[in-house]
Amino acid sequence: MSVQIVTSANFDEVTASGVSVIDFWAEWCGPCQMMLPILDQFAWANSWVTVGKVNVDEEPSLAQKFRVMSIPTIVVLKDGKPVEQMVGVKQQAELEAVVAKYA
Repeated sequence: MSVQIVTSANFDEVTASGVSVIDFWAEWCGPCQMMLPILDQFAWANSWVTVGKVNVDEEPSLAQKFRVMSIPTIVVLKDGKPVEQMVGVKQQAELEAVVAKYA
């Protein structure tokens, strides 16, 4: 599965059921750029998880809703409800360990 672009318009639909991993990022953010290939690999290896990314410059209301203060920030949701939040670049194994708790 590929990484989906998440906006205010499709957020509820994308995260409605199951486990979702949402990356809050920006084009100008170096660590965010480092996170993109990791997120792609994670999405392909874990097709049971919905993986999306929110550009904080284009969707400031979503960033504010989740109190994103630093990027990259990863928010893990279970059936649309936030269950974990991580700041900084995370490796695929770290992401897999977190989502395994909510499988």
